[in-house]
Amino acid sequence: MDYGDRATIAAPATVFGQGGIGIIRISGALALPLLERLFHPRRKNKKFSSHRLYLGNFGLSAEEPIDEVMAVFMRAPHTYTREDVVEIHCHGGAVVGRRILEALVEQGARLAHPGEFTLRAFLNGRIDLSQAEGVMQLINAQSVLGQRLAMRHLQGALSERCSALRETLCDVLSVVEAWIDFPEEDLDPSSENRIRSHLQESLGQVKQLLESFESGRVLREGVAVLILGRPNVGKSSLLNALLGSERAIVTDLPGTTRDTLEEQIDLQGLRARFIDSAGLRDSSDPVEQEGVRRSRDKIAEADLVLFMVDGNQGLTDEDFGALGLCDFHKVLLVVNKSDLGLCDLDSDLQSLPRVHLSAKTGQGLDDLRSRIREFFLDASEDSCGEGLFVTEERHYDCLVRCSESLHRALGAHDDGLSLEFVALDIRQGLDHLGEITGETAPEEILQRIFERFCIGK
Repeated sequence: MDYGDRATIAAPATVFGQGGIGIIRISGALALPLLERLFHPRRKNKKFSSHRLYLGNFGLSAEEPIDEVMAVFMRAPHTYTREDVVEIHCHGGAVVGRRILEALVEQGARLAHPGEFTLRAFLNGRIDLSQAEGVMQLINAQSVLGQRLAMRHLQGALSERCSALRETLCDVLSVVEAWIDFPEEDLDPSSENRIRSHLQESLGQVKQLLESFESGRVLREGVAVLILGRPNVGKSSLLNALLGSERAIVTDLPGTTRDTLEEQIDLQGLRARFIDSAGLRDSSDPVEQEGVRRSRDKIAEADLVLFMVDGNQGLTDEDFGALGLCDFHKVLLVVNKSDLGLCDLDSDLQSLPRVHLSAKTGQGLDDLRSRIREFFLDASEDSCGEGLFVTEERHYDCLVRCSESLHRALGAHDDGLSLEFVALDIRQGLDHLGEITGETAPEEILQRIFERFCIGK
């Protein structure tokens, strides 16, 4: 993609298909001339006022219009791209939208590349790179918490934190470079302490952002929750109870579930992918063996394992064998069949967090939902109101490299090395922060980010 290309671009802002409304977006210097040439308003001899809708026909000629549309002209810089922008609101339908686009291209526009409207918003200074990624996160949000987090990024929460960090480091760098330029002046103790304290403060803030990444991933992508256990403890019944429908086949016969079954469930804004698995046991049936193998593979992929046992019968060797495959740090013990009465469980399991429930009656399901949320979210993460979370792998990588640079700068300072080494590492830290917001991001990074966007955004 040519980042200096200022051609007028056009693309559908909505998906072509049967629907009430379809929107075609145009951005660039020819946006208004194209509108004047192709749009035939009901009220003649009127100039287009910015940000006002007009009714009329659209087509190469007034006599043979493509569609009756509403059109709006938005004058730069008060637009998404900070260029002149036109939107054509036509009837939904693939033929209508395609013909309008063909007419625009015929008259001088070109089809936009994926993400090109947002790219222009970035290049023209309306948003920075992390905010542009927030746009994509908002479009792809799969849960309420993911949407809230994406909106925080779009509003510039991460940009503001990076800007404050850069300001602090620039202040430190100015002091260091002043002493490099005037070596005959001794570095007074107050300035030396200021360098060290600011570096430590910046490192602490970078560490805080890094530590938020796992929670940010959970909020954005959701979690994988594996329902695991021996046959006939109620795994499929639990999935059905959580879904509120008979999604999984349930019988009294061991080995009924032969494969993993996955369903998405919204836990009050947290997206959870529940995986019902084949019961873990030794079997001579090759189909069941394959199901058991797949269940074992899913254990490593899961963010949380709901290890299910029959509370009415107590634990068996098969239970302990299956439990031995799990990482206890991500196990929630689910004691099922509480409606039939519960046996005392083995004392070795006392350390495991647990929930008592009945998948048959629904008793204890609300407690299970709450415990799953608590496993991943604390109170601040639950609201996503004022908290800031790193969600992009790219941002995390930049922060790791920034942290390494600042650690080297602090080490060089404490070891009494030349201030040139301290300045070099601080500059590198600034560059890594600049990659997040786009000031120092190389062109290949920009291309990788914006090619993930949909056409029309």
